[in-house]
Amino acid sequence: MNSAGSRRWLALAALTLGVLAVGLDVTVLSVALPTLAVGLQASESDLQWFSSGYALTLAAAMLPAGVLGDRFGRKRIALGALVLFGVGSVACAFSVNPAEFIAGRLVLGVAGAAIVVMALSVVTVLFSEEERPRAVGIWAAANFIALPIGPIFGGWLLTNFWWGWIFLMNVPVALLGIVAVLALVPESRSPERPAIDPVGMVRAKAGG
Repeated sequence: MNSAGSRRWLALAALTLGVLAVGLDVTVLSVALPTLAVGLQASESDLQWFSSGYALTLAAAMLPAGVLGDRFGRKRIALGALVLFGVGSVACAFSVNPAEFIAGRLVLGVAGAAIVVMALSVVTVLFSEEERPRAVGIWAAANFIALPIGPIFGGWLLTNFWWGWIFLMNVPVALLGIVAVLALVPESRSPERPAIDPVGMVRAKAGG
């Protein structure tokens, strides 16, 4: 494999690690809820928002993230999402009440959606038609394996460490992704920049 080929796969590996972290955040919280209920003095309603707030924003932000990447540049949006993912993770780890934690989870959901979408978009830029199915398969595998790993890994962390490490583990992943995107991913955008239509996006989500 030549140097250019190695750089492409290294970029994909870093972004895939980010996708894996996003997926872990969907499931890892399930084992942490009893600990968070005590540590943050959270009500049952708060605990529901801890889980559903992240999942809802993750789903809702994917379409807008794709549009923003097409319009303003996928590399730029990917970098912003990775920075936001790190900030949201720190906010969750050091929250002192349910409101702060929910806000951090919503930030994580928005950032996570952009990471997942931009990672897939970058695949179409970095790889040829022959290489693309393999690259997409790696992206899909990261989404898939996060589901069973989340509760197992979360349980191990809670048993051995402070609960905040469930979120702080995202920070080095985000930093690695930022370095990889800066160094290895070229900027790209749609030839025809799509218009930003918030009303249309809301209707599309409601219809889905």
